[in-house]
Amino acid sequence: MMCDDARLLLHAYLDDELDAAGSAAVTRHLRECAACTARHDTYATLRKAMAQPTLYHRAPDALRRRWSASATASASLETQLVRRRAPMPLAAAAGFVAALLLSAPAWLGVLRSHRAEDPVVAEALSGHLRSLQEQHLMDVVSTDQHTVKPWFEGRLDFAPRVKDLAGEGFPLVGGRLDAVGGRSVAALIYKRRLHVINLFQWPVDEASTAQAITQEHGYTVIGWTGDHMRYVAVSDVNEAELRQFALAFQNEPGMPAAR
Repeated sequence: MMCDDARLLLHAYLDDELDAAGSAAVTRHLRECAACTARHDTYATLRKAMAQPTLYHRAPDALRRRWSASATASASLETQLVRRRAPMPLAAAAGFVAALLLSAPAWLGVLRSHRAEDPVVAEALSGHLRSLQEQHLMDVVSTDQHTVKPWFEGRLDFAPRVKDLAGEGFPLVGGRLDAVGGRSVAALIYKRRLHVINLFQWPVDEASTAQAITQEHGYTVIGWTGDHMRYVAVSDVNEAELRQFALAFQNEPGMPAAR
C-alpha cells in the first residue's frame, strides 16, 4: 500500500469501516511508515477531542417546540398523501406478489446462489479491484522472479512460489502484499496483453484440490490447491485464457498437474 492510499483510508480505518483486507493492509502500512503513523495519531487525537460531551449542548426549549410542531404537521400531511395514493400502490403490489409467486423457483435459485458465494472469492475479487487503483498494483516491480520472490522474505510467514510465465504469454511484472480470509497473502501480478492477472497464494492444510471456476461481475476467478498452497487467480481476461494461465502455473516443475 502506498501513502496516498493510506491517507484516503485512514478515517474509515479509525471508524472501523474497512473490510478485513483493507484494515490489514492499513495496519501493515502503519507499521512501516512513520509519516502515516503520525497522521493516524493526529486524526485519532482529533476524533477523541470531537467526541467530548462538553462540545454538545441541548437545544433550547423554544426551538425544540418549534421542531416538534413542524414534524407533527409534516407527518400529518404525509399520511394524507399516502391515503390518497393507496389504491395505485396496492394494485401494483398485488401484481408484483403474483408475479413473484409464479416465478418462485427462479427467485429461490438466485437467493441460493447468492448465499453460496465463496467469501474467499469475494475477497480475492475485492483485492483485484483495489489493485487496479492508481499506484496500488505492486509493492515490488520486476519481471525477474529472482527479484520478486526474495522481496517477500521477512514480510510473510511462508515462501510464495513465483513463476516466470513470459514464454506462455503471461509475463510476470511484480508483486505485493495483500490480505484474504483475515491473513496476509502474496499477490503476484502477471499481464496478458493489456489485462492484469492477480494470483493470490497462501498455505493451507489441504494437499491438493481441483480447479473451481467462478464468474463475478465480468471477472473470472479460478481457485485451486497444490502442495498445501491455496491459489486464486482473478482477471477480466476471458475464461479460456485464465484457464491457460492456471494450467501453465500448475504445470511448472514441482507443481502438480492440473486436473
